Amino acid sequence: MSRLREVYRTDGIPALTKQFGYKNIMAVPRLVKINVNMGLGEAIANAKILDTAAEELAAITGQRPVVTKAKKSIAAFKLRQGMPIGVTVTLRGDRMYEFFDRLVSIALPRVRDFRGVSPRAFDGRGNYTLGLRDQLIFPEIDYGKVDKTRGMNVTIVTTAESDNEAFELLKVMGMPFAKKGQQ
Repeated sequence: MSRLREVYRTDGIPALTKQFGYKNIMAVPRLVKINVNMGLGEAIANAKILDTAAEELAAITGQRPVVTKAKKSIAAFKLRQGMPIGVTVTLRGDRMYEFFDRLVSIALPRVRDFRGVSPRAFDGRGNYTLGLRDQLIFPEIDYGKVDKTRGMNVTIVTTAESDNEAFELLKVMGMPFAKKGQQ
């Protein structure tokens, strides 16, 4: 069992139950999945970029990514329907907890001038999306093999009913939120 899942069981559930007054343990918010997505607009011109991005995402998450394809044709971008334009990974279970642990304890503190993540990036339904500017903050990426820095979106999906509940859940799990007025 992962370290973070144990933290959730021993510290998170009692703290959230006390704060929000849940009657049933199943009503306590929990993590459902984490989706890591790399959108690669430059893959239109060079299809090899997808392969390197997929390898990097596989190294970061420990799971093979799925190639995403364009839903619509957009002439201005020279994009046709069905062209591969990104890679994505959906993590659940122990892999999700391991990735979240590495993100919070290793990767985010390596960001330059890091003061915490924004507490305003919730979607209104208890899900949190975090944008990362480059993949080099993860220790699994070999600095010498990187040809170009690529960003990614990390979406954390929870069972929380509101943003406030999700905020408290992620805070208990160790997410380093910025203090108000520091964003």
